[in-house]
Amino acid sequence: MSRNEVELVTIIYYCDTALELKHQVCTFEKSVTGRVIIPENLKKDKTIVAVCNGDVEIINKLGERILPTDKIA
Repeated sequence: MSRNEVELVTIIYYCDTALELKHQVCTFEKSVTGRVIIPENLKKDKTIVAVCNGDVEIINKLGERILPTDKIA
């Protein structure tokens, strides 16, 4: 019995019910072509923006660093 290859990835996504950018680190099986297979239940109600290799440390996401209006020229 052969084992399927797996890969650790970070998925960056939006939930269909909110505009907040989210991320999740998961381990998925890979297809024979080498692409990770994301289960349908994980894709449900989401718009996946990116799939990155490994556990990516996201230090800033869209909308997290909003400058006060008095600093704008």
